[in-house]
Amino acid sequence: MSTLFDPIRLGDIDVATRIVMAPLTRNRASAGQVPNALMAQYYAQRANPATGAGLIVSEATQISPEGQGYLDTPGLFSSAQVAGWRRVTDAVHAEGGRIVVQLWHVGRISHVSLQPGGQAPVSSTATPAKTKTFIAEGFADVSAPRALRTEEIAGVVQQYRVAAELAIEAGFDGVEVHAANGYLIEQFLRDSINDRTDAYGGSIENRARFLVEVMQAVTGAIGGGRTGLRLSPVTPANDAGLDSHTQQLFEHVGRQLAPLKLAFVHVVEGATGGPRDIAPFDYAALRAAFGAPWMVNNGYTRQMALDAVAGGTADLVAFGRPFISNPDLGRRLREDAPMNELRPALLYGGGAEGYTDYPALAAAG
Repeated sequence: MSTLFDPIRLGDIDVATRIVMAPLTRNRASAGQVPNALMAQYYAQRANPATGAGLIVSEATQISPEGQGYLDTPGLFSSAQVAGWRRVTDAVHAEGGRIVVQLWHVGRISHVSLQPGGQAPVSSTATPAKTKTFIAEGFADVSAPRALRTEEIAGVVQQYRVAAELAIEAGFDGVEVHAANGYLIEQFLRDSINDRTDAYGGSIENRARFLVEVMQAVTGAIGGGRTGLRLSPVTPANDAGLDSHTQQLFEHVGRQLAPLKLAFVHVVEGATGGPRDIAPFDYAALRAAFGAPWMVNNGYTRQMALDAVAGGTADLVAFGRPFISNPDLGRRLREDAPMNELRPALLYGGGAEGYTDYPALAAAG
């Protein structure tokens, strides 16, 4: 019987524990969306598997200038960004940790002020999302998108492939493709958003085509054993209404991607950061369709995490906000120690305050 604190091999990646630091947007990249020394310190604080995470999934990282949807989020498409991320991965590896980058395209969850030349964001659809994003002036309604032309889609798939190659160049142990939370890939997947009439719209097979092509491109570039995938089948995040055939859609995706032998599948259960029982879904059936190491996420307590791994319903458990306020979350989970209080006002943007100044246990006592 495995425990939360046992090692596991994820494809080509060996990790020391089943405790994962989930991707967490913190809006602290430097000009040019370049990772900086403060970010390297933040990740290094959480990288030692004896006290922190067995695996870190980086904050969401845009694959292109058009993929950006929030102020000061990092990218992975320029040489300066590769160099900035190398500083981060070197710091994590110096602590004995493992880190994968989450590859992100926000699609319609963006604002013209963040887009090249002030252009409209791109999506599967021209319908705007009823949600907000974070820009220089604060939170603002997202801008109306334009639907990608059919002939443009291959170029976006290529951006994912190049970003995956750059991730390996930057020293990451692998990548996680972000196909969750109402961003571009889910804008293609769900018929509540996708209103296309071409080969990427209509049927389940057509709506899944973009994700399948992205995953084939990424695994073709760096191997399935270094490629993970994040899904959130029922979350309403970013104005993503439920698909009309949610279970069939995601099990189709699993069957299509199973031959790629992914390193892991990372599933947000329920509403991201909210109720876990927002809509019915059979996660065990989805796990069977993929046949890959299974990472679960969303509001897991220590006891829930221990039970999930011991009971075999998950191989790994990802923790989000607890890792923000507890750089030594792994140690606290082992010892059932109290947690630091999160300071929500300091989550997005700023400097070291609320970022690298949360105390570890030894300092707290």
